[in-house]
Amino acid sequence: MGAYERLQEGLGGRLEVQCSTMEHVVVVLPSHTMPPRLLLHNASQLPALEHRALLDGLQVAHSTGVEVIVVTSATPPEAVLTYYARLACPNSPEQARRRISCMVVPDDGARGIAAKLLDRPDLLTVLRERIAGRPAVIEPWNVTPDEVAVALALDTPINGGPSELWPLGFKSASRRLFRQAEVPVPVGVEEVHDSAEVAAAITAMRHDRPLLDRVVVKLDNSGAGEGNWVTTTRDEPGRELTTVELTAHIETHAPAWFLTDLAAGGVVEELVTGQDLTSPSGQAEIRPGGQVVVLATHEQVLGGASGQVFTGSRFPADSAYAAALAQHTAAVAHRLADQGALGWVTVDFVAHRDTHGWELVAVDLNLRKGGTTHSYAALRHLVPGSYDATRQRWVADTDGSPRYYHSSDAAGGPGWIGMDPPTPSVRSLPAVSPSRAPVAPVWSCTCSRRSGATAPSASPPSDVPRLKLTSCSTPSLR
Repeated sequence: MGAYERLQEGLGGRLEVQCSTMEHVVVVLPSHTMPPRLLLHNASQLPALEHRALLDGLQVAHSTGVEVIVVTSATPPEAVLTYYARLACPNSPEQARRRISCMVVPDDGARGIAAKLLDRPDLLTVLRERIAGRPAVIEPWNVTPDEVAVALALDTPINGGPSELWPLGFKSASRRLFRQAEVPVPVGVEEVHDSAEVAAAITAMRHDRPLLDRVVVKLDNSGAGEGNWVTTTRDEPGRELTTVELTAHIETHAPAWFLTDLAAGGVVEELVTGQDLTSPSGQAEIRPGGQVVVLATHEQVLGGASGQVFTGSRFPADSAYAAALAQHTAAVAHRLADQGALGWVTVDFVAHRDTHGWELVAVDLNLRKGGTTHSYAALRHLVPGSYDATRQRWVADTDGSPRYYHSSDAAGGPGWIGMDPPTPSVRSLPAVSPSRAPVAPVWSCTCSRRSGATAPSASPPSDVPRLKLTSCSTPSLR
């Protein structure tokens, strides 16, 4: 057994401490591991992406013994940290503020924060001194060799990994895993590497889909929808393009960078379409010992030029298929647990409705945290409870009442620049008992819609508390 494996043996005990009043430390490591091209493209946004992890600081609301240290490449404004402290503990914000802090690694390069921290042994020493022998755990965004190296340097286990399983979240590997878990997938082909192989894959797919029209080609190692390219398989009159014509079409129309990156591998899938089309996801956690817990289901709001970039979510997913969503997510997580995976798992789906009802197909797997992580963190820290997959709702520990929310990952604009976070406040709701009042900000419903699709008409009852969350660096809870 290696040093890292021995270190991880203590993870279960460290996680149990988080449920107690014992003094302990949570080191939040929002290290975004992406292909080099994506890191360069998003370099200027990395600090803002890292600052979303400040929502993990809200756990001071219910854990009196925790100190949360967020590792980031840029110092967030003091007003933002004060805002989170007030949101977590409105009656004692000063005490909460002392337990939420940042370890800043001043580096604006296009690298994940773990790699930057490893280049600063002096800061690693300071971080060890701040932990000061207390039980500690690292909460990562993802687990790669860089995060493992940080864990070893801090002698602190990671709630995730192991790093060698990271490639299981790549597109070809995830399709194979979905089939092993008996989770439906779109018609498609894995392990394509160039335009000729993509064309051959499309020709093969026509055996199962004679009316095949558009397909999406996905890079194996990609994220945020930026590694997806959608193309037609027919000419303007609707005639099928031959394999030779498809190859020429792909070489002519696909971006040069995309074809270069495709050499490392990718998949071709039928682009699921329909009048009623949604993009739900399921989240699960694999705990030490292999226990799988379904944490949540969401309706994802997608946007961007491709219509496949995450911009927000609604919790929970539509009741018409939320139970099946949870079952599929659990099946995938169990397959991963059998291989030794730990931590957060997200499975993205497309749901489409025909005359027979709703059908789910799995389209992506992430062995890391994702867009829905931050709003979920606010919910579970401000309203401790659990997700009831049978009744498709969050159930508060205090009184068993349900919670729902809508969140945005794209709130902002020029007018926001220079604004200070508002003082957290709540507004009254009709027929809400006092026990529910502390978590009763106003609901704002924006249904998830994609081109030509009508979102399911699922809304929470009018008499329950509802959260509106924005997972940006200066969130508004109102």
